[in-house]
Amino acid sequence: EVGLMESGGDSVQAGGSLTLSCTVSGTYTRSCMGWFRQAPGSGRERIAAIDSGGTPSYSDSVKGRFTISTDNRGKSLSLQMTGLKPEDTARYYCALDRLFRSYCSGASLKENNYWGQGTQVTVSS
Repeated sequence: EVGLMESGGDSVQAGGSLTLSCTVSGTYTRSCMGWFRQAPGSGRERIAAIDSGGTPSYSDSVKGRFTISTDNRGKSLSLQMTGLKPEDTARYYCALDRLFRSYCSGASLKENNYWGQGTQVTVSS
């Protein structure tokens, strides 16, 4: 089986920085991976994705502030977060394409994902 586990969530002040990590266990092929977040009462939002070749993409809400990266085997996923805002407060989840597709598109990771349990990020004003 494949398992994902997030870590690094914390409570920080607005304007601060935080790095989230996701480790992947089990047998799989390096594939499109990404980060989502969900605030209470809101839908789960894809904020960043990265394909097996290392090409990243970001939502407008985090572009220029967050950076997604992987190791060269796709065994870990990171999200470097800077300039944090109160509206970034959410539970953050990492995701891996269950079908092990190499490349990400705008629709990638919207379905057929492996998910971690999430890690909470709280940004105070």
